[in-house]
Amino acid sequence: MTSQAFTAHGDHVRVTVRLTPNGGRDGIDGVESGADGQDHLKVRVRAIPEKGKANQALIAVLAKEIGVAKNRISFISGETQRKKILRIDADPEDVLERLAELAGK
Repeated sequence: MTSQAFTAHGDHVRVTVRLTPNGGRDGIDGVESGADGQDHLKVRVRAIPEKGKANQALIAVLAKEIGVAKNRISFISGETQRKKILRIDADPEDVLERLAELAGK
């Protein structure tokens, strides 16, 4: 499955995420198209959106699911919004393969 929610850029992958804080559980709910027609990876976390707790939980969930260290994931934009763009500094081929598996859940 190919998605515009994640794209390879040389030595890293960019991932568009729609985060749901206070989501009752930590997990990835696949890929969804938004009202703007753009795809995004749906992620929910138990953490509250206060003092960066939900963002830290988002990075922890992605790192665990993709199999990369947390310090390899950083924000490009959207730290204070539901829709975020993240950069994952790892082998793009491996990351895209893992994201495709997660998106198919």
